[in-house]
Amino acid sequence: MSKKTIQNLVTAGLLAFALALFVFPEFKAVIIRGLMKAGFFQPRVTAIKATPPEAATASIQFITESGAIHTPGSLKGKVVFINFWATWCPPCIAEMPAISELYTAFKHNPNIIFLLVDADQDLAKATAFIKKKELSLPVSSFRGTVPSSWYSGTLPTTLVLDKTGNPVYQHEGTADFSNKKFRAFLEGLTR
Repeated sequence: MSKKTIQNLVTAGLLAFALALFVFPEFKAVIIRGLMKAGFFQPRVTAIKATPPEAATASIQFITESGAIHTPGSLKGKVVFINFWATWCPPCIAEMPAISELYTAFKHNPNIIFLLVDADQDLAKATAFIKKKELSLPVSSFRGTVPSSWYSGTLPTTLVLDKTGNPVYQHEGTADFSNKKFRAFLEGLTR
């Protein structure tokens, strides 16, 4: 094979790879997931300074698949893991298996609640998506206004509230939340 042919094949392969990243969100999610497993995208496990919840949090309601409604006030006494995501977001899709693993580790702990909030507010579509992916995750939607200090529009965004309802952790972007440090961080908050 000539040098020119090899260069053309390499160029075609790189173009096909780049095109696949843009055309197929699932392909991008697989690449990001692989990078997560390689040790990239680890969440920095340092608590942010606890701040009192904004007055605006009183108006937000989280609606679960079963129809249960949670408000920040009703969740006091529990640690709350909130992840804002969307079905069309490759970084969101990439971190779902790690969040599912984290959820599985804590789902029987009565002191922690997981809310995977569909940013598009289409609970039926989000639930179908999670089932299609065969993930064990509690999907929810919201009513009201999400405080901008909780969610600025970046997907995915993860927020952890302590037992008093104060935000103590926030991360924008993909992260491997199944790692031991993050699990220990959550476990510590439940005590």
